[in-house]
This record gives sequence, C-alpha cells and structure tokens, in this order.
Amino acid sequence: MSQYQAICEQLNQKPKNWLITGVAGFIGSNLLETLLKLNQTVIGLDNFATGHQHNLDEVQSLVTAEQWANFHFIEGDIRNLADCQKACAGVDYVLHEAALGSVPRSIADPITTNETNISGFLNMLTAARDAGVASFTYAASSSTYGDHPALPKVEENIGNPLSPYAVTKYVNELYADVFARAYGFKAIGLRYFNVFGQRQDPNGAYAAVIPKWTASMIDGEEVFINGDGETSRDFCFIDNTVQANILAATASDEAKNQVYNVAVGDRTTLNELYRAIQVALAENDVQFDRDPVYREFRAGDVRHSQASIAKIEQGLGYAPQFKIVEGIQLAMRWYVSSVE
Repeated sequence: MSQYQAICEQLNQKPKNWLITGVAGFIGSNLLETLLKLNQTVIGLDNFATGHQHNLDEVQSLVTAEQWANFHFIEGDIRNLADCQKACAGVDYVLHEAALGSVPRSIADPITTNETNISGFLNMLTAARDAGVASFTYAASSSTYGDHPALPKVEENIGNPLSPYAVTKYVNELYADVFARAYGFKAIGLRYFNVFGQRQDPNGAYAAVIPKWTASMIDGEEVFINGDGETSRDFCFIDNTVQANILAATASDEAKNQVYNVAVGDRTTLNELYRAIQVALAENDVQFDRDPVYREFRAGDVRHSQASIAKIEQGLGYAPQFKIVEGIQLAMRWYVSSVE
C-alpha cells in the first residue's frame, strides 16, 4: 500500500474539517470531489472570478447525497480578511488554491494579480494562523524558477522572475517562510508544473494550452502554437496534484516550511503534446487532421521546464500515478463527453 492510500484510509476512518479556497475552480473542484468521496467535511470559499458553479454542480453529481451534505459553500473573496476568517473557523486543514493564474493576465493587469495573489494570500495565512489550523498548504508555481537555465528544476535553485505572476508566487513563498520564523506557523508550498485534466476551463483569453487546443480541435478550428513547438513542459495530470495536496496537508511537522515540486519529472514538447491530443481525441471518435499554425513566442514564457520530484517523493511519499499520455487519454474522454 502506498503512503497516499494509507492516508486516504486513515482519513476515511477519522474524517477532518477542510477548507478549500478557489473551490469552484479547476484544481479546487477536483480536491473537493476527492475529499467528499473520502467522507470529509469541506468548507469551500470562492468569488467566482475564475471558478464556475457548473464545476460544483458536476461534483455534486459524482458524490452521494450524504457526502454532498458535508460540503458548506461560502461565496467570498480572499481579498476580504473577514471572509478568510469566517472560512477558517473550526478548520483542521487549509488547501489554498484561490489565485489569479496566467502569465499573460498578470502582464495585462499586474495590480489585480498582486491584490489577489499577495494581499489575498497574506489574508489567508493570517486567518489560518489565528484560527490555529493544523496545516496550511498553498498553490505555489513553477514560474518561480524564472530564467534559471538548469534542468531538471530543483527547489533550492531559482532564477529571476519573468512575469508579475511569477513575482506574486515567489512572494507567497517568502511570506510563508517568514510566518514560520516569526510565528511558528509552518506552511507547505506546492510548485505546480502545468496541471491539466477534467474541469479545466477551455474558454477565455487565458485558458491553459491543453483545454484551449482540445476545444479548438473538437470544434474543427485552427490551433495556434506559440513559437516553433519545441518549447517543452512537465505536464502533470490533476489526480497527481490532488495526491500531493492531501499528502502535504497531513504531513509531519518536520516536512513543513518547505516548497515541493508537483510534476511527473518528464518533459513534453508542444509538438508532441499536439500529436498526443490528436491521437486521444481520435480514440474518442473526434477526428482532427489539420496541422498547427505557428506564431511568435509569447512574452514571459520560459523555453523549457522539467521538475525534479525527488524532494516530494522523499519528503511526502508522493508517487505520481499518471504520466502525460495516460492523463491526456482520461482528460480527452472528459472533454468529449462534456460537449455531447
């Protein structure tokens, strides 16, 4: 039995109270689904800036009525300290996912990104500390590595940030470390690498590459690749990310006040990703035979990204269950079924 399986069994036997911020979003709603299926009590906080009610509705359809009754939703904003304090009351574990993601969004509107990702983060950290929660796990980002050229990315070695978004995520790590030193409140940051999967929104100007391409292919529209297609990323399926969050939330005190990469430790080019999505869609009776349209590189993007996952394997017992191809197959099944 893996460490993750053992933790899930323990939680099932002794349920805890959880808070998920950004619960109506992509990652938040997947965390909600897993925790409710483990019969946990979950508080959810969201202002629907990037989350959606239909994500919560889908989770409701996937759990029992009894499990859904363990979910309590608060419509609120992490930029409002009172909302954060209300959400943290009586909570054991905090999973802080609420943020304004996207490098291009942060370049277009750095002020709102800063208010949400830094001021909102500080509100949550303060409210959780004051509520005496047992653990605080937050969504960090691989963007923190910036222009550091070495591969694979190792947690201790970062470069200069390349976007306002990257700055905000690095500041989160600095604040978390200061709270550990100044108040003894130890958090865990999870540096996500290109998370994808079911319920990731394909709409909007700042949609991530996999849902955006998938929607275009299903609709028979042109697909655009920024640059020459040889840019590479460490794509991480959502179920791996859920595992990392639950392991982090229940980790020993010795494993806290750390940041950990959340990835699979592999590298896939955009050209390879394009072909993988084509193949997986074809397996679901969606034929798309057009070639991509190449255009200029996007400002703020790093050329290559790949994580070392040695630290999270050793420190938290993380063992990713899904590689890129398996994750794409599962994600495409969901995207195709969701438009039927």
